[in-house]
Amino acid sequence: MSNNKNQGSFRNIVKTRLIFVSVLLFLFAVSLIARLADLQIVQHEALLAKSEKQPHHGSLKTYLGRGSIFDRNGNELATNLKVESVFVVPQEVRDRKYTSKVLAFALKQNYNRVYREVSSNKKFAWIKRKASADEIAHLKKLALSGVGFRSEQKRFYPKRELAANVIGFVGTDDLGLAGIEHTYQEKLKGIVYSQPIEQDGKGRKIQNLGNLTRSNLGNYDLMLTLDEVIQFTAEYHLKNQVERYRADSGMAVVMDPNSGEIYAMANVPQFNPNNFNEFTPETRKNNTVVSSYEPGSIFKPIVAAAALDKGIAQPHDKFFCENGNFKIGGKQIGEASDHRFGYLTMREIISKSSNIGAIKIAQKLGKESFYEYIRKFGFGQKTGVRLPGASSGLLGKKQDWNEFSLASISFGHEIAVTPLQMVVALSAIANGGTLMEPHITKALMRDGKVVKEIKPKKIRRVVSEKTSRQMMEILKFVVKDGTGKKAAVDGFDIAGKTGTAQKYNTETRSYSKTEFISSFIGYAPADAPRLVILVMIDNPKKLHWGGVVAAPVFREIAKKSLRYLNVPSSKERVFILDRA
Repeated sequence: MSNNKNQGSFRNIVKTRLIFVSVLLFLFAVSLIARLADLQIVQHEALLAKSEKQPHHGSLKTYLGRGSIFDRNGNELATNLKVESVFVVPQEVRDRKYTSKVLAFALKQNYNRVYREVSSNKKFAWIKRKASADEIAHLKKLALSGVGFRSEQKRFYPKRELAANVIGFVGTDDLGLAGIEHTYQEKLKGIVYSQPIEQDGKGRKIQNLGNLTRSNLGNYDLMLTLDEVIQFTAEYHLKNQVERYRADSGMAVVMDPNSGEIYAMANVPQFNPNNFNEFTPETRKNNTVVSSYEPGSIFKPIVAAAALDKGIAQPHDKFFCENGNFKIGGKQIGEASDHRFGYLTMREIISKSSNIGAIKIAQKLGKESFYEYIRKFGFGQKTGVRLPGASSGLLGKKQDWNEFSLASISFGHEIAVTPLQMVVALSAIANGGTLMEPHITKALMRDGKVVKEIKPKKIRRVVSEKTSRQMMEILKFVVKDGTGKKAAVDGFDIAGKTGTAQKYNTETRSYSKTEFISSFIGYAPADAPRLVILVMIDNPKKLHWGGVVAAPVFREIAKKSLRYLNVPSSKERVFILDRA
């Protein structure tokens, strides 16, 4: 009996324990299911994102550098050098303070910044990108734990300052930041090779898993229309004159009027793109396309060409120039150097640079026609050149012109133009009347072969061939017997125009009597133009007349460039024609 009782009691205990264990197992299963549901459903997106940030598999990218940039004759203007960069894997650094001190000293870096990187929780941190060969050699000898090196390519400009404002420069990550480097970033950015790798939990490479794959096929080289020799010539003579007259800055543009190809774009002061950070943003600007100026008297050929083309005046028509004293809209207008001209022909108005004469031509032309031709010549709109920051200049709407605007614009005030706009406009006069789109890029290349050539582009006809010939004779007279005598080149007929524009002071809202922009624009040879050249010098000291300050620079650029291009002189052309 007692035995049966004990057996029953034992069975009850076993049963109770089984129930308890079953309940525990059930609760565990429920909690497990709930946890799985939380991980797989509720936290799925968050965990997936976290997983992607800590991959077991990754890729090692190798950049093979940007495409090269050449001048029109294949001379290298931008290329790449092989360099190494220094990085750390913080988890592998044994002595963080010591390592930070050594790195900071060897690489000339800020210690606090280096220590922050070395002590961080990052899997990888750059210490210095594209370090010098001596710095790398020194660190490799020390064999610091957690410090690594990676091969990269560094942009290098072998001609230093030459055309730097046009070519631009790149940042540490090989991203074009200015000039051609920026405009053609997608074409020049180079090739990226990626190799799959297996990583441990700390992101360290364990082994390669596959072959290199090629991507980002932007591996083009670029050939520019610039000519290294003409560019150097323009920069050299412009710089000398800016220094001689202690001017604020200077600009020069040389272009083929028949194709729109730009041979030179010079800016002074200059900068070295190999260490561009040492120069101010103002110095790095390409003022030939970015900045606009009141052109002054170099704008007078525009009103003369418009009047001729419209048929309202002829080169020998006479205009009364009011003996140097003319009043419009309550404003008194005089002549430069207090000249007092009476009657002048149109040719004399341009050669002697009469302000009042230009006004008289503009008044005869009329507001509607004058505005129409200004627009046809491309002013107040972008030229189409593929350079960053290109300005459209400033031309007020016709309906906003006041009673003084027609007069003021006729001699190059109350309108702002870029140097390149002025060159493009005069090119239309020089080449027979057609406005050409200027271009700085000649061809895209790959593996030494041209894959795309940039062809000349005609925009529109501006004036007739007859007007072009008449303007050539007028502008030749400026150099032979007018204000542009110092632009003359032995053996060649030169057509051109001087300019001396008073700078506008925004604070006093008046034109300065002490600050000027001196300029000369012209083309050569006059009867068969190969070059249009503009020289502008900002705020020269001592003397400020365009015919004295800017014209001699034009002469030197034209003389050396014509000789370099083997352009025959007037006598040589006559000899060739006679023999033919």
